[in-house]
Amino acid sequence: MIAESGFFAQFLLTILLVMSIVSWGIAIGKVRLFRRVIDHNTRFRAAFRRKMPLAEKASSLRMFNSSPLLRMYETGLTDAAEFTLQNREGGLASAESGFHLLPRQREAVAGTLARVGQEKVGELEHWVVFLATTGNAAPFLGLLGTVWGIIDAFVSIGQRGSATLAIVAPGIAEALILTAAGLIAAIPAVVAYNWSNNKLRFIRDDLDNFSLELMTALVKEQTGPEITA
Repeated sequence: MIAESGFFAQFLLTILLVMSIVSWGIAIGKVRLFRRVIDHNTRFRAAFRRKMPLAEKASSLRMFNSSPLLRMYETGLTDAAEFTLQNREGGLASAESGFHLLPRQREAVAGTLARVGQEKVGELEHWVVFLATTGNAAPFLGLLGTVWGIIDAFVSIGQRGSATLAIVAPGIAEALILTAAGLIAAIPAVVAYNWSNNKLRFIRDDLDNFSLELMTALVKEQTGPEITA
């Protein structure tokens, strides 16, 4: 039936097939990626909460390289160490260990953590928008094919001057095939998009919470008297 349909119907079916294949590929890839990220985030937090100085945790945390929290941890500690060194060189800090940050420097570190978190979420969101595009566009492509098939059926009736089943059936069948193809492509894409958004929201909240946790840990390791400058 598909082989005997017109060029336009086959063209739409090809587009829907490509969209469906790409959507399934994205969905499967995101399922694997998000599960790995969430697992590494969970294990990273457990290792991070061990009672030891922040700088000494690096070796045990680097094994969780799929966790966006690792990048936040490394970037946050790098900024904190640079600010602490500046304060020591400027005579604002005398201790040789721990961190020493001004309030405005803490705000800068928090801003860096927020930026890194947004970048990591953006990387995880890559290609998810295609799922939304497929979910929105595929039913309309199927509807377009449906309209085209019905038009073809009426054209056949006009050319032959009768409305027998043999004349109408090919166009109607073509229309129903395209309707079904549009829904088959759209439904899994919508499910995958909603699932991905739910996981992204969970990961985003996880990154925000870790940013606060890391800033709290930096404050706890503040050495010397509190600086208000």
